[in-house]
Amino acid sequence: MHKEITPPSSICLFTDHEVKSKLKGKRKLGAFINQLIDHYTQQESHLQYIFVTDAFLLEMNRKYLAHDTYTDIITFDLSEKKSPLIEAEIYISTERVTDNAKQENVNYLHELYRVIIHGALHLCGFKDKTKSQKAVMRIVETEWLEKYLTLQKEMSNKI
Repeated sequence: MHKEITPPSSICLFTDHEVKSKLKGKRKLGAFINQLIDHYTQQESHLQYIFVTDAFLLEMNRKYLAHDTYTDIITFDLSEKKSPLIEAEIYISTERVTDNAKQENVNYLHELYRVIIHGALHLCGFKDKTKSQKAVMRIVETEWLEKYLTLQKEMSNKI
């Protein structure tokens, strides 16, 4: 008898490394991020978001990307070529997120959600190297951020 292989289901995990991300509703957010990726790629995903310090992410930026600058996020796509599964580690500096939130005049969690979505969009093929790519990225980030915040609001109204 031939046994069918079940495709892996999507997973999205969030881990604090030497910081407190203050992230709430991780399961719902993870499911939302997996839906975002499926929307653009029609692929399952295994994602690990790791929240870190500025110093940790700066060292990674120097070591792996040869950039000597602070950044809020680094996305490592670990997927194998032609694999039906997207695998990635996404590192986020909570200190950069805090500073970005102050600069953008939004609360910390709002900015954290935006950066989380930003990382997922990179895995879907969105880029942000040129001015026009950055503009498109910001539009799509905002669209998905608004969807998530609306969903969150609807869920809190049901309680």
